[in-house]
Amino acid sequence: MIFARTIKLALKNIKSNKLRSALTMLGLIIGISSVIALVGLGTGTTSDVTSQVSSLGTDILTVSINSDEKLKLDSIDEMDELSGIDSVAPYASVNATVSKDGTAASSVSVLGVDENYLEIRNYSLSSGRGISFIDTENKSKTCVIGSEISESLLGYSDPIGKTIRIAGDNYTVVGVLEEQGSSMGVNADSMVLIPITAAESISGSSGISSLYIKADNEDSVEFAQLSVENYLKSNLNASSDDITVSTQESMLETMESIQGSLALLIGGIAGISLLVGGIGVMNVMLVSVTERTKEIGIRKSLGATRGNILVQFLIEALVLSLLGGITGILSGIGIGSMAEFFGLTFTNSMNIVIISFGVAVLVGLIFGIFPAYRASRLNPIDALRQD
Repeated sequence: MIFARTIKLALKNIKSNKLRSALTMLGLIIGISSVIALVGLGTGTTSDVTSQVSSLGTDILTVSINSDEKLKLDSIDEMDELSGIDSVAPYASVNATVSKDGTAASSVSVLGVDENYLEIRNYSLSSGRGISFIDTENKSKTCVIGSEISESLLGYSDPIGKTIRIAGDNYTVVGVLEEQGSSMGVNADSMVLIPITAAESISGSSGISSLYIKADNEDSVEFAQLSVENYLKSNLNASSDDITVSTQESMLETMESIQGSLALLIGGIAGISLLVGGIGVMNVMLVSVTERTKEIGIRKSLGATRGNILVQFLIEALVLSLLGGITGILSGIGIGSMAEFFGLTFTNSMNIVIISFGVAVLVGLIFGIFPAYRASRLNPIDALRQD
């Protein structure tokens, strides 16, 4: 009964100072909401990238050559024969305008590829065929286009056999990619694929610096990676710094490392916010003790013990922390949900919610102990003399 009355009195005191109580909770709200929102967005983004990396397949190698000497197209067949390698897909990015009847497509990615590119990248065709070996050999003016390019330049008619202009030349559309959106920063729907030999003619340079390589299986990835590195070093006279051979597993490990560092950074920021919120709780409670000195003296003169006064002020600090924690949770989830409207991915974690809420309540209680103790130690006679 006494405990219930103490809670009621604490809530009454908080309610009588709404603005001050709201400002007290603000630090806790900011700390909790920032933890939930930032960790949720970080986790969601990492999950997206991880799924995109995994979608390439764990048996895929990504090769980048940064030396002055580039790989010749004739060397692709030799690499294809290396131990542990199933297929090789060179590619080259080209700066070229893609248009039809004077209308240019925007945000187009033109890539020179060979016949293995679609299979290694797991791209499917909605109609037509891909770039063939014959296209590469003959430098054919053929192309495979993404669904967005097909719609913007050719409308809704059958695009197969139609011509579009790439870098001023007419190219015949032989295939259309299935709609699949963006992955790893590449939007396949706005992509135009041409034979890699035609791409070299457009750019005016020969030599390959980027490749995708598919290993025989997941177990032979490391062996394939070693074979590729040794081949490139011996044939290009390049050093290890000039050659980058990455596996999907190494990319995933890098993402996990980045996520861990990000979590520590976010935790530090949130910790500072919660510390500031705790100081705010203590400050308001100290002000409350000063304002209610006479009230404390009256209660003590009527028989209230130090424990009663201590519990009353601790309950006030606890209620402020609880309200701040609940509001912070709702705010964090709300911010994360709003971010999804802007194309971001938010993943709410109950563990983060529980931990951040618990820390907020603990901080509030810790910083409420000193004011509560100070109130309980007041001399009733001195308190009654206070104006």
